[in-house]
Amino acid sequence: MKSKTDEELIELIVQKHRPALEELYDRYIKLVYSFSMKMTKGDTEKTKEIVQQVFLRLWTTNRTYSQAKGAFPNWLITITRNISIDLIRKEQKHNGTIQLEFQQWRQMEDHQSEGIFQQVSKNISKQQIHEAKCHLSESQQRLINLLYWEGYSLSEIAELEKKPIGTIKSRLHQTLKKLREYMSEGTGGVRRGK
Repeated sequence: MKSKTDEELIELIVQKHRPALEELYDRYIKLVYSFSMKMTKGDTEKTKEIVQQVFLRLWTTNRTYSQAKGAFPNWLITITRNISIDLIRKEQKHNGTIQLEFQQWRQMEDHQSEGIFQQVSKNISKQQIHEAKCHLSESQQRLINLLYWEGYSLSEIAELEKKPIGTIKSRLHQTLKKLREYMSEGTGGVRRGK
């Protein structure tokens, strides 16, 4: 199995060839574990659950990986990230809360927008953000959802939207500016249409 490529191993896994899964596990357990640990902020129990779900998904999938879609580790990390986000959301829904962690917002790639976001984030609540989102265009709302709630990076969003990353960064800058303007009106007690 060691001589097989990742793509060949996935094809064997689809045919339920257990040694192929074991080989992929040996190759990528450290990567999946360390990425999951970051996503769960060091929670080892959640990390173990995510790792188990990632390899279970590989075992139960009927889809094969293709090199044309990118490097296998990137594909595997995307699966890991999606499972992590699903687990975190499910837990938040179960707890009856949706936490909006500003630390995650600050980790975005566009550092120029950080200052704008920090200004916006000082005196706002989750409810105000949801109200403010209603004043954004559909594409701006989609950008906010992908970036802040679904965990996509700016470069991944650029790929999804089939737009240059500069366009996505510009859209983010305008979106955050519009949110700030709306929130400034809100904190001043004057809002459009009220």
